[in-house]
Amino acid sequence: MEDRKKTYVEDIERGVYDIKDDVQPRFKTQKGVTPEIIRKISERKNEPEWMLEFRLKALEVYNSKLMTSWGPDLSDLDVNDIVHYLEPDSAPMNENWDDVPSYIRDTFDRLGIPEAEKQSLAGVGAQYDSEVVYHSIHKELTEQGVIYTDIETAIKEHEDILKEYFMSLITVNDHKFAALHGAVWSGGSFIYVPKGVKVSMPLQSYFRLNAPEAGQFEHTLIIVDEGADLHFIEGCSAPKYQKNALHAGAVELFVRKGARLRYSTIENWSRNMYNLNTKRALVEEGGVMEWVSGSFGSKVSMLYPMTILNGERARCEFTGVTFAASGQFLDTGCKIIHAAPYTTSTVHSKSISKNGGTAFYRGLLKVEKNAHNCKSTVECESLMLDNQSRSDTIPIIDIKNDSVDIGHEAKIGRISDEAIFYLMSRGISEDEAKAMIVRGFVEPISKELPLEYAVELNKLIELELEGTIG
Repeated sequence: MEDRKKTYVEDIERGVYDIKDDVQPRFKTQKGVTPEIIRKISERKNEPEWMLEFRLKALEVYNSKLMTSWGPDLSDLDVNDIVHYLEPDSAPMNENWDDVPSYIRDTFDRLGIPEAEKQSLAGVGAQYDSEVVYHSIHKELTEQGVIYTDIETAIKEHEDILKEYFMSLITVNDHKFAALHGAVWSGGSFIYVPKGVKVSMPLQSYFRLNAPEAGQFEHTLIIVDEGADLHFIEGCSAPKYQKNALHAGAVELFVRKGARLRYSTIENWSRNMYNLNTKRALVEEGGVMEWVSGSFGSKVSMLYPMTILNGERARCEFTGVTFAASGQFLDTGCKIIHAAPYTTSTVHSKSISKNGGTAFYRGLLKVEKNAHNCKSTVECESLMLDNQSRSDTIPIIDIKNDSVDIGHEAKIGRISDEAIFYLMSRGISEDEAKAMIVRGFVEPISKELPLEYAVELNKLIELELEGTIG
């Protein structure tokens, strides 16, 4: 026990992720969420009347619902102690990095976003606190009819589409934090890829929460039309403060007939963050939905991306890794609904826990009565680095017909002493040997990411392991 104390580090330095900008927002609401605050948010955004009515109805639903009690303990989260809207000191959304205020531009420079845009992205959106401050897209994509902009602009320029799709897949009645999102949402991205268009390079939106005691509630809406193809990357981070922060975004994805969408996420929230995000995809005939997810930060996470396979031969693949350290309760997984015949799904979930961290996999696999000849494989692997940590797999499998092929496998283990000894016998230090094994454990996830983000994933793993695996 004494040896463990010598090498244990409670909060390691998170480098660029923990650098705070000591600035005052141009405007912010008071703490809490009231009809007056909702009206002020809508007024600042100059929204149409239907959106204000939507927000106020969502607030009524939020107030009518009880706090979630079946998962991690949320009793320390006081929504009335959160600032729900902060407007950065920036002009309305910019299309040139030089027009973004220097302190915000410096933040995204440190995170590598402008450089990634130059090297490997077809478009970028950057959100700082509650508003998108920068958005760009390659000219050749706009010439093909691709739309990539912030939600606020989309409401003004594509109102009919937004009115039809906004919070139609995730509704305010789903749960308390979906209702809160509907009331206070701000920022996020809207993407439409026309029929047959293949976007060869990824688009990326990055969400940075800088302010203390604040919330971020971005909304992402993506429509990939028939036969089209898109890879979208979502990045998230925030510096550490002593008071709680809240992230309750929403992601709605529509994958049309024969289309393909890959949605990759690396979340590196700080250890004071409650990450209560909701993501959902609707996949039509022959469509493909691919999720690649890396969850590292936050005090508490409750995140279960749902895929509804709504057309024949639709397919879903979910690949995820979760890393829970001291003081973290990461309750993650996925939900897959087979709602049509000949649909297939594959789930590969890996979790790592250390220093008393808790990593839960909570999954739902549902096969509807008419969804015959479906096939699904679920594999969950958990690696615990010590005897203080906890890892659980909680699968729910609901099958309503007999013509299916379903498999579920779960493994929980620790680092093999024999493997450590073997690597050390080859001249590798004990700490590096353990790190190599962990990197190998997450390799199936990192290989699914673009090179730059695979490197970031490995850096995050090294950050988490540094000084804590002895």
